[in-house]
Amino acid sequence: MAGKWPESTIGEIAAPQRNALVGGPFGSDLVSRDYVDVGVPVIRGQNMGGRWVSGEFAYVSNAKAESLAANLARPGDIVFTQRGTLGQVSIIPSLEFDRYLVSQSQMKLTVNRELADPLFIYYVFSTPEQRTYILQNAIQTGVPHTNLGILRRTPIPLPPLPEQRAIAQILGALDDKIELNRRMNETLEAMARALFKSWFVDFDPVRAKADGRDTGLPSHIADLFPSRFVDSDLGEIPEGWEIRPIGELAMVVGGSTPKTERTEYWAGGTHYWVTPKDLSNLLMPVLLDTERKITDAGLAQISSGLLPKGTVLLSSRAPIGYLAVAEVPVAINQGFIAMTPSPGTSNLFLLRWASAAKDEIVSRANGSTFLEISKSSFRPIRTVAPAELVMQAFDRLSRPMYLKVVENERESRTLAVLRDVLLPKLISCELRIENADNFIGRRA
Repeated sequence: MAGKWPESTIGEIAAPQRNALVGGPFGSDLVSRDYVDVGVPVIRGQNMGGRWVSGEFAYVSNAKAESLAANLARPGDIVFTQRGTLGQVSIIPSLEFDRYLVSQSQMKLTVNRELADPLFIYYVFSTPEQRTYILQNAIQTGVPHTNLGILRRTPIPLPPLPEQRAIAQILGALDDKIELNRRMNETLEAMARALFKSWFVDFDPVRAKADGRDTGLPSHIADLFPSRFVDSDLGEIPEGWEIRPIGELAMVVGGSTPKTERTEYWAGGTHYWVTPKDLSNLLMPVLLDTERKITDAGLAQISSGLLPKGTVLLSSRAPIGYLAVAEVPVAINQGFIAMTPSPGTSNLFLLRWASAAKDEIVSRANGSTFLEISKSSFRPIRTVAPAELVMQAFDRLSRPMYLKVVENERESRTLAVLRDVLLPKLISCELRIENADNFIGRRA
């Protein structure tokens, strides 16, 4: 990598100890039948990709881990993908487990702390330049992969240790805030889903009143719920509520793709145009941007036109079930069912309903190549529609949670852009630490 920092290699910064740089065990030494319910976590590809090794783990017994002691990783070690998604790198966190077993698809590095800071090395391997180096030097025979020899020789910039720590601190602070926002959003989303389930799936307030119990709700909200159930085609429902097709609660439309070879539909486009791919990587059901945009001429080719902010988007094929609320006006391709709420219906109710009713939605789908649900099959799906005042109360309670999620998502996007701009500049020495605060101030 270009820059003014001295260069070193991964082999030179490995700790002076046995198995400081090591791959996973041989294939026959770790197989699926070795996995148990609890024990020492095994790092697999699905646990990689973030700053920290995380996610759902497979486990091996302590005895099995001891038999593969050379392949163990401990807090602060760095793990690299050897085969699979090359370029992935993660750090072993200091919480929860004191050791992990590296699988056959990973390699681990224990850093010499007198020469290098593990978090700095993680950020070095997060730069586009370093990822490109990994891909260009991968072994292309069979499935592209790398090995310990290649990793050992990999060149890296190595500033003085205090500079490494300062760089890691700046970048880490940005990632910490993004992670805090993510955790906060997960909590808010769980609260909103639980509220919907309690009111509109389990009918908890109605059951409590029917049993003479306290609903746990403020009196002005509890008074909105009836105290008895009545029979319906969908079973018992709260008195005064209705069974209605979703097509009455929302205007349901689909979209299309303007001809891609017509540049006048795409070049210089300003209208957000959504495909299911735009929803596939969302952590929260909030759409703030799209990969592609279309022009006025392109928009004219889509019969559903530009849908308003607040439209609920549901992917209708390959796969069915991606969900998001559009926080910008959007046009959609043919892979969607879009729901614009009818008067008196909350778009947040539609969002939570579509999530809770996924199995019912999928059951209405058909197709020989892949399952798809059509608008004509979707509109008749029936749901229990609450009294309007209950709908309004749900919106009042869940709206602040949703708006906070949107705010956090916007902030995290801004922070991620700033981190991605800073990262190569700091690693390459184009930007020095003493100037980073001014740079952040100008970009914020």
